[in-house]
Amino acid sequence: MTQADTAETERAGAGHPDHGRGGVRRALRPEPWKRGPVLAALALLLGLVMLLHGLVPNRIGNIGSLVETFLPWFGLFVPLLLVGALWRRSASALVALVLPVAVWLGLFGGLLTDKAHRGGDLVVAGHNVGAANPDPAGTARALAASGADVVALEEVTPQAKPVYEQALEGAYPYHAVLGTVGVWSKLPLSDTEPVDIQTDYGPLAATKPLSVRTAEARALRTTVTTKHGPLAVYVAHLGSARVNPRAGFWTTSRDRNAQALGKTIAADPNERVVLLGDLNGTMNDRAFNALTSQLHSAQEEAGHGFGFTWPAQFPVARIDQILVRGVKPRSSRVLSATGSDHRPVTAAIDW
Repeated sequence: MTQADTAETERAGAGHPDHGRGGVRRALRPEPWKRGPVLAALALLLGLVMLLHGLVPNRIGNIGSLVETFLPWFGLFVPLLLVGALWRRSASALVALVLPVAVWLGLFGGLLTDKAHRGGDLVVAGHNVGAANPDPAGTARALAASGADVVALEEVTPQAKPVYEQALEGAYPYHAVLGTVGVWSKLPLSDTEPVDIQTDYGPLAATKPLSVRTAEARALRTTVTTKHGPLAVYVAHLGSARVNPRAGFWTTSRDRNAQALGKTIAADPNERVVLLGDLNGTMNDRAFNALTSQLHSAQEEAGHGFGFTWPAQFPVARIDQILVRGVKPRSSRVLSATGSDHRPVTAAIDW
């Protein structure tokens, strides 16, 4: 075929109807900035929910607290949206993803670095040992092996109490158990008393006999005598949180307990305070503002990672807390699982 024939063929093809339709289709294809508008909108929505989580209302099903409980996990939506944006070749979706990435890093990026330091004047540990724990003696030995100077336990049943007392008495000569919470210490304890968290700020507490308040106790306060001075230690097990198809995220008892406990700690005259307990919630949850406004998380200040504690086999939330006031955390970590459905937590603190 000559050069003239080739030119003629190309001119003929250019005028073919199919060739014209192909050009129209290419012209009508959305540009990269116009592709994936739904993905871009979802990315922006994700970022705004994380950024403005405090504005998510609790009026319907306590949804705000539920979002805040699992707020770190919202970051998992970022790689999913990223895959979708790359598949759609959407420039707008990729740019929109900058918002949730920046917000997530602003909220939780600090937890990804190891902030632990050596040393500490005192090591404290807390553990919901579990009412159904099949091996309380093994759990007690694991806690003693942690090297903690003060150990706080929750869900101590009457049947398991003698087991814990016997297993821990060699390492901890001082201890007190009120209701289902207890504290074991290498240092002297004094002024141990139950803390009424069942009512709002305990207006009826004074009308209850001490024996009744002690038997029903889910929280206690004691003073640990250290060489640096007295340390007020609270041990608490707040009410449960449940996801109910009818009621939504049910936290009524827990929220009431948190408010009452916060009021009590705020009135504590001791400058140095440590709270150990199963609070059945994360510190991102607005329900704990009465506590987080005056106490600091040892995990956030001196830990590494999120420090999830529940459920023990595959933890997804840190609901077991060590909160402090007037002392400085040096390190914080989560211990290996025991026979409980929670994992123990420990922190080294100094003055």
